[in-house]
Amino acid sequence: MKPPLRIDGSMGEGGGQILRSALALSLHLQRPIHLINIRAQRRPPGLRRQHLTCLLAAAELSGATLEGAQIGSQEIHFTPGPLRPGRYTFDIGTAGSTTLLLQAILPPLLLASGPSHLTLHGGTHNPQAPPFDFLGQVLLPQLQRMGARVRLHLQRPGFYPRGGGILAAEIEPVSRLHPLELTERGEIQEIAAQAVVAGLPRHIAERELKVLAERLDPPPARSEIVELSECGIGNIVTATVRCRHVTELFCGFGERGVRAEKIAGALAGEVRNYLDAQVPVGPHLADQLLVPLALAGGGRFITLPPTRHTTTTIRVIEAFLPWKFSLEQQSPTHWQVGLPHQ
Repeated sequence: MKPPLRIDGSMGEGGGQILRSALALSLHLQRPIHLINIRAQRRPPGLRRQHLTCLLAAAELSGATLEGAQIGSQEIHFTPGPLRPGRYTFDIGTAGSTTLLLQAILPPLLLASGPSHLTLHGGTHNPQAPPFDFLGQVLLPQLQRMGARVRLHLQRPGFYPRGGGILAAEIEPVSRLHPLELTERGEIQEIAAQAVVAGLPRHIAERELKVLAERLDPPPARSEIVELSECGIGNIVTATVRCRHVTELFCGFGERGVRAEKIAGALAGEVRNYLDAQVPVGPHLADQLLVPLALAGGGRFITLPPTRHTTTTIRVIEAFLPWKFSLEQQSPTHWQVGLPHQ
């Protein structure tokens, strides 16, 4: 086995995505890692419960040896064993994001030696994390285009701070992933809006959808209110843009003391920026596609100006592999992110 790869968690955006990307690649490539300065640019720094669960889940999937696995730790040593697909249940124990936990362990299981079934307990609709709807409607279709065979199920929603959500994933592995070419979004087929309120008044959702109807051009062809009980207290409003080659989803989370109109107005601005740019891939999908492209050994997509999350994840991948991504600015709003076919 190769010596541990030393990764500085303070580089770039300096958050938990460095840990998750490194774990996914460590599992797939069977490369030990020594990660320092974990979440150095977050307050508080170090492992939180959500990140610790990612680490422990990766260790269980591979029988890894592990040092530094405790809350607050800013340094870990992780030496994976052979990946062991199977049936697993992982419980974050808080409202920490199940979708981010899946980000760390799904990629290697796509190419494992056998099928897996994952049941993840925690938050499914969290600020600062892709909600379940994003995984199911946006990321999953692109993974399927690459040949992946995955089914995702939302068994129970869970909002911050209560959590209690359950996400399930069924994975039938494939021998290889195909490079993804996503350079055009095609014609817009539908814009749809949804406002979800859990344990909150219905009028919050009504006000959010009213703002989206007024500020989006074209306005949503479909709008839906979903009222939930026994899922904690929370609110999320989403706008889904379905195009011929890609679906994108944008979301806003309700905040205590912030008017519903302000949440929906900020969301409308994100959607307008995406529509005006006429690119297929939004900033969050760009982040999610990078590790799958690395596992496929190539591909490219057109996106908005890369975020620090995107450029940081590229740096992590390039630390593991001898390949280099290309970032090419084609216009003020169009950037091509590419990995030459290997």
